[in-house]
Amino acid sequence: MKPYTKSVLSAAIQAGLFSAAVGLSPALLAQESDKGQNAKEQELETITVTAQKRSQSIQEVPISIATLSGEKLDAIFSSGDDITALAIKVPGLYAESSNGRVAPRFYIRGLGNTDFDLAASQPVSIIMDEVVMENVILKSFPLFDVQQVEVIRGPQGTLFGRNTTAGIVKFDSVKPRQDFDAYVKTTAGTLGMFNLEGAVGGGLTDELSARISLLSQNRSDWIDNAYLGESDAMGGYQERAGRVQFLYETADVNALLNLHSRNYEGTSSVFRANVFTKGSNNLNENYDRDTVYYDATSNNPQEYDSWGGSLKLDFMLDGMTLTSISAYETASGFSRGDIDGGYGGLFVNPDPDTYGPGVIMFPSNTMDELRNLKQHTQEIRLASDTSNALSWQVGGFYFDSTFGVNTVGGVIDPAMVFHGNNSWALFGQGTYQIDSKWNVTAGIRYTDDVKTLSTTVPGNESLKVSDDQISWELSTNYRLTDKTSLFARIADGFRAQSIQGRNIAFAEPATVADAETIMSYEFGVKSDLLDNTLRLNAAVFYYTIDDMQISVIGGELNGNTLDNADKGVGYGFETDFDYRVLPNLSVGGGFSYNKTEFKDNNTVVGGCGFGNCTILDPVNNEGRPFIDGNPFAQAPETILTLNARYDYPVTSGEIYVYTDFALQGKTNLFLYESAEFRTNNQHEAGLRVAYINYDGNYEVGLFGRNITDEDNVKGAVDFNNLTGFVNEPRTFGVDFKISFY
Repeated sequence: MKPYTKSVLSAAIQAGLFSAAVGLSPALLAQESDKGQNAKEQELETITVTAQKRSQSIQEVPISIATLSGEKLDAIFSSGDDITALAIKVPGLYAESSNGRVAPRFYIRGLGNTDFDLAASQPVSIIMDEVVMENVILKSFPLFDVQQVEVIRGPQGTLFGRNTTAGIVKFDSVKPRQDFDAYVKTTAGTLGMFNLEGAVGGGLTDELSARISLLSQNRSDWIDNAYLGESDAMGGYQERAGRVQFLYETADVNALLNLHSRNYEGTSSVFRANVFTKGSNNLNENYDRDTVYYDATSNNPQEYDSWGGSLKLDFMLDGMTLTSISAYETASGFSRGDIDGGYGGLFVNPDPDTYGPGVIMFPSNTMDELRNLKQHTQEIRLASDTSNALSWQVGGFYFDSTFGVNTVGGVIDPAMVFHGNNSWALFGQGTYQIDSKWNVTAGIRYTDDVKTLSTTVPGNESLKVSDDQISWELSTNYRLTDKTSLFARIADGFRAQSIQGRNIAFAEPATVADAETIMSYEFGVKSDLLDNTLRLNAAVFYYTIDDMQISVIGGELNGNTLDNADKGVGYGFETDFDYRVLPNLSVGGGFSYNKTEFKDNNTVVGGCGFGNCTILDPVNNEGRPFIDGNPFAQAPETILTLNARYDYPVTSGEIYVYTDFALQGKTNLFLYESAEFRTNNQHEAGLRVAYINYDGNYEVGLFGRNITDEDNVKGAVDFNNLTGFVNEPRTFGVDFKISFY
């Protein structure tokens, strides 16, 4: 934004001439003239969210919400990172993956699921353009031409259904409109980075508009496989995605058609053997970011294709709107990994020269293949005119999903498992405006959910599990002043029962976890202070989860087993702020504290395989650790995020500097605690320097991500050796964007 305009400068000159004529101080009048203009330019923009499936100011919704958009979002993804780049960029939000650029795992307020299987269930729901993306592959659809990201904390079971016990992350694309606009953005940088993104949209007729959005992301292979003597063997990717939207608008009907697709080829997660020394969680001399030692000649490839579409219809009735959202998604592909992270194996050949780095017990190279995923969803809701004191919405939802998972490289090879999930729900929510300051919201949802599993492996029976639950919430918002409000919320939610068939590939039966239920309490304040230049929101929360679903992964049992812990507890707080210090200086960020703890005296899990790690928990007579009192897996206790933007006006535009910093506190990688598999104080920083030309509508910039080149451990594999995998490397680049109106 320009801190001064020609009209402002002209007014200041005229004020100076007038004051000189009447003997007043021109400096004093100039200050008074600029004061009102600067104050107006310092005001923060109103943020609109749809957390309650209505367009509302973020300050009016009685839920803890954070948003990302514009330059902040562009900076995070400037080097072409996948969706997990959102991790620790918002207080209380974390994400990671052991499957490369696909199958992300999200956590909110410490609650998530570490299950790496393609059939994994997660308590954080991903909503893209109002469609739930349930399968982990669908959750990884690349982000481009995005209007806004909303992180909605706490259970959202009333309006968004089962499997939202932790919250939702909601993505909204830029929609078609009648006015023409377009942009093209190119990026080139280190590691052979070359990205191209663009969109064009506008009116086709008086009632029909369209928008086409395209993405191409490329990185060269840059990691050497020293065991095979191959340079630049892996680490690269090619990502292609597109979206076409048509919007038809009349006084009575709106129709939005969204068609999208993705084609991806790249490298799965890069596992590195024995990068920890027993008794320490520091990366040791076996770790080299640029080099691995794999005996598998495939070098961890992965490929996925997906496409889908949705049709949203809005019918404007007398005092209400009827909405229908029909959607279909499909995906297929595979991911292969050298899971042991090295070469050879002690059990294959005891000669130390035949395996490494460090002691590798046995080779482990597996592939998971997703076959013919089909997801159908249908939502119908009727919403009242929100201008009345009582606003309400009621509706129904239908979900159907089928897919196959083929595991290659196990004891039984291959092992094909088929999954099915059918669910339907009825819901309603209403808000009553008691007076001009106080409103109360109540909601309820009934859900019926059925899951099935079958397999081609002999000796394994087909499974079918079902459950039905009622979810509800009660919240209130009270405006202390025009700029400050208090809110409180009680919410009940559930995550549907789960079936995990991965153990079938290792000659073990499939496992089942019963539905988990959560009761959540939160209280918060939202405020716009200092003449709307400071937005400060904060919330405290407490939740309990009964029959908490857990995934017992790896360890001495070398499996992926579902179970239910008796209870889990989480409590803490989060704050978000944005402060326009000056018309040309803004700072923002936030902090979260999430304390999580298992409450279960009986559940034990497998510790690390072959006694490789130092277990800190009490163990049973079989040496298996109890999880009682432990924090949840992959649940950062604290998250700190900061950002700042400073701009300087120049001819025809401005030069600005934007920087962001994120710090992740204590994090336990597994259900059990050990000296090796935990992290603390991991951080990353980004920087961008750019020139914007207002007359030419273009921007050119230099950027860097992970600019201090931090080697942050994101996860580990514990059944074979002390294997770890790390964050993205430091990247630098230059980009150019031009817009047309």
